[in-house]
Amino acid sequence: MIFKYSICHPEKENIEYKTNPISEKEVIEIAKTYPWIAKLKFSDTLNPEDVYYSPSLDFTNIKNGISFCLTAGYDEIGKLEFSLWFNRPKKVKVLFGFLEEKEKMVVDDFWSLDFEKSMKYLEYFVNGNYSPIEELYKK
Repeated sequence: MIFKYSICHPEKENIEYKTNPISEKEVIEIAKTYPWIAKLKFSDTLNPEDVYYSPSLDFTNIKNGISFCLTAGYDEIGKLEFSLWFNRPKKVKVLFGFLEEKEKMVVDDFWSLDFEKSMKYLEYFVNGNYSPIEELYKK
């Protein structure tokens, strides 16, 4: 599978889009080596009105348009944690379920996962194994 990605920098109003195609292995390497803690610490030095985003990497499968975003933050004791954002086609009921289901892109988020678990879900994503990710949103 081939991917592209974008980066949300805390201090930049505009998202940085990387359009060069990357492989599954490169997705994992980028996420594992991204300076998450340094970006969070830098964000802490900014005036709140100068912070546009939490540090984030959003990976998109070029072929099917499904995307997976990692957003860094701190838990209640100041330890690194992530929220995961999964954007994919999903069947939804139209008009409170009175009409038939329609497929549209839907984003769901899941909060408070540590680095290792977040990387595991990213591996599921790059391998096209979406079922374990979907299970997060059933809890």
